[in-house]
Amino acid sequence: MSTNERKNKGEMSSRKVDENSKNRQLDEFREDSKDQFMTTDQGVRVNHVDDSLKAGFRGPTLMEDFLFRERMTHFDHESIPERVVHARGSGAHGFFQPYNDSMKEFTKAKFLTDPNVKTPLFVRFSTVVGSRGSADTVRDVRGFATKFYTEEGNYDLVGNNIPVFFIQDSIKFPDLVHAIKPRPDHEMPQASAAHDTFWDFASLMPETTHMLMWVLSDRAIPRSFRMMEGFGVHTFRFINAAGKARFVKFHWRPLLGTHSLVWDEAQKLNGKDPDWLRRDLWEAIDMGDYPEFELAVQIVEEEDEFKFNFDLLDATKIIPEELVPLRPIGKMTLNRNPDNFFAETEQVAFHPGNLVPGIDVTNDPLLQGRLFSYVDTQINRFNSANFAEVPINRPVVPVHNGQGAGFMRQTINKGKVNYWPNSLAEGHPKLASEEEGAYVHHQEKVEGHKVRARSESFKDHFSQATLFWNSMTEPEKKHLVEAIHFELGKVETIAIRERMVANFNKVAPDLAQRAAEGLGIEVKPEMATETTGNFAKDKASEKISEGKSVSESPAVSMEIGKVESAKSRRVAILLEDGYNHDEVMAIKQALQSEGAQAKIVSKVFKNLKSSTGEEIAVDKSHITTGSIMFDAVYVPGGQASVEAMKKQGDVLHFLNEAFKHCKAIGASREGIDLLLASDVAGVQVAEEASADIVSDKGVVSARAAASLDAFGASFLEAIKKHRHWNREEKSMVPA
Repeated sequence: MSTNERKNKGEMSSRKVDENSKNRQLDEFREDSKDQFMTTDQGVRVNHVDDSLKAGFRGPTLMEDFLFRERMTHFDHESIPERVVHARGSGAHGFFQPYNDSMKEFTKAKFLTDPNVKTPLFVRFSTVVGSRGSADTVRDVRGFATKFYTEEGNYDLVGNNIPVFFIQDSIKFPDLVHAIKPRPDHEMPQASAAHDTFWDFASLMPETTHMLMWVLSDRAIPRSFRMMEGFGVHTFRFINAAGKARFVKFHWRPLLGTHSLVWDEAQKLNGKDPDWLRRDLWEAIDMGDYPEFELAVQIVEEEDEFKFNFDLLDATKIIPEELVPLRPIGKMTLNRNPDNFFAETEQVAFHPGNLVPGIDVTNDPLLQGRLFSYVDTQINRFNSANFAEVPINRPVVPVHNGQGAGFMRQTINKGKVNYWPNSLAEGHPKLASEEEGAYVHHQEKVEGHKVRARSESFKDHFSQATLFWNSMTEPEKKHLVEAIHFELGKVETIAIRERMVANFNKVAPDLAQRAAEGLGIEVKPEMATETTGNFAKDKASEKISEGKSVSESPAVSMEIGKVESAKSRRVAILLEDGYNHDEVMAIKQALQSEGAQAKIVSKVFKNLKSSTGEEIAVDKSHITTGSIMFDAVYVPGGQASVEAMKKQGDVLHFLNEAFKHCKAIGASREGIDLLLASDVAGVQVAEEASADIVSDKGVVSARAAASLDAFGASFLEAIKKHRHWNREEKSMVPA
């Protein structure tokens, strides 16, 4: 066996990947300063870094001070340009494992078909509009990008938490982003679409209407990255080993369910903790509450491409799950936080064109543009084409491509040959056949005239927006209308408001009427914007005109069929000295048994003493936290504790606010008296000394100590509901 043959055989075996492959690769680049001397960039030890080298104690700094110049130069160049969109992100490491080999029928992508392989990955969640310094809980689309380090190379699934997009053709992306970003004249507002320029654009581009329905819904203010769905947005292709192609849509489904904040809560979190979602993700992983997401797909046979009444290549449309059910593939687990935010989360570079054999793109005109722009923007950010050599971006399999130069090249490429074909290196690196794992593009017949136009199959901009509205529960519809009142209420130009209400009237007359009532305008259907764009009849538009459709899709609702779980939920226990220790410990144990996280909240940080002498440490003070940072609240008994809290405005506000935000509230024995002293109203509580458990609209109370175990179970059931929208009308609560 020749040297080259042995080398190639070794490299083929080194392509085997497990869940720790990326971690082992990153070990080479990690640096730990524990027990080490400080040095210069060149490894020279230094003895003083507090003062620059001067000519005399009060003299000028000397040019020869190489240590000062090195440290300052590095600091001056530490930043790289932030992403134009998705600038604010949070990342985590993890792995993906298929449930079985059932996908072999549809794709030859090995990481999706071998249940024995755990493929390492890195996920970056993000907001779209705001800068790196903006808040986490703004109303916005969330990015959901996953980099799989597979044995066949890197595969990037670059999606969002909403399954559709604003526009159909990527040529409009600069206009969309310019419109939604802060105004160029005064650079306001930050991370918000609630201004004239965005809604001016949206009102004149009716293709945005379906996406707007999703963005105005509670989907745009997720409770946690861990409780947020992800979508590939576009229609892609699966290719199996026989070369047969099928259309595919990707879905990430959180095992904790899909849940949201309420708008008042989201706005307050912007001030109380603008890093709320980032911190939530980090702390969950740090505590071992590893986020889990199921990967599922919708598969459509090529011969069924035109059987729907919408175009599969239109990124403003979903395939309703009632027409094409989801097929689960496997599970992603996020189990490790980054070691360095900049080196990993900030420098990770995604590209929807990072594909592996078995997955291919389609002619979706939005996707086609992304295949160009992602590489282009990474080159701008890194000022180099070598961004793939940054450790977080490196594949875990060998790379040989003849690219041996460029700004900040990391790999030292041996030999005198960097071209192909060649004879001086015996034709190496050699080309692979499809059977040897080479990526081969799916062969598709393409023909037509050069045109700057769209198929008429892209012309319908309202039917799926109507489907979305029809699929919402009444609380979800109410929140959507309130979002319209907030967003368009910030729009100063009345004509823009009128155009948007007229467009909403094409979605549903009751939506338009409810929107108009809060904006002080009249519904004028005749002002509706006509469909824009240059459309042409073709075979696709003729075929889909009689295709399958549904008028509603319960699957798009966050409330219908929602996952109910207390796992990783945060529960505040309000205490002062004199609390009932047995009650606190019993409820803490009940919460922990279901995976919930209980925190003691009090006026100040100290050890609180119970009525029977036991002590417990305070986790959070009222000045550092609030009800908006918890999913539920519990008030135990203890006469002295309750009497002290009745006199604390922060405690009463904590309860009122939690009630206003429809969260579960529990109170036992004297703790019920604190509820009665607050502004919590319109619910029944256990007032009589012998009263059994009372559970009403998410408020659970028990006066009798004997019922504590049953009380804990009932309280947990209320927590699992996430929100109790049946007590949403609560204007009397001053929170």
